[in-house]
Amino acid sequence: MARLQVDIVTAEGRIFSGETDTVTAPSSDGQLTILPSHAPLITSLDNGDLKYLDGGEEHHIALLGGFMEVNSNRVTVLANSAEDEGAIDITRAEDAVNRAQQRLADRSGDIDVERALGSLRRARVRLNVARRRGGRGLAGRVPPQPGATQG
Repeated sequence: MARLQVDIVTAEGRIFSGETDTVTAPSSDGQLTILPSHAPLITSLDNGDLKYLDGGEEHHIALLGGFMEVNSNRVTVLANSAEDEGAIDITRAEDAVNRAQQRLADRSGDIDVERALGSLRRARVRLNVARRRGGRGLAGRVPPQPGATQG
């Protein structure tokens, strides 16, 4: 059976590289699932949960925007920021959500509401992906690179 060669990279480094059965990504037009033999495609990506299946096992990556290209069973994701579920510190992610919510609730001074809402959305993506973690590692995969993410 055909498989997909998937590469997920940020400006700081490679987050994942390997073969998978499917990839589901948060495109600007909604969730998009890529199967082997998918038609060529280039799309922008939103913040969200990028999921890939490998032998029936789900893996998740917190994706914070970018672009995806699909061509000849190869999926390349150029992410603004991405973090594997196993690399996310849940306590830190919860703190980021709480800080963003507090900023929005206080609205004291010259708060940039759009920026605060963006921070909240990014923090929630990371927290939701981290909570999916079930002890799955990246055995046989390129491990998350230090400094390869932005929160």
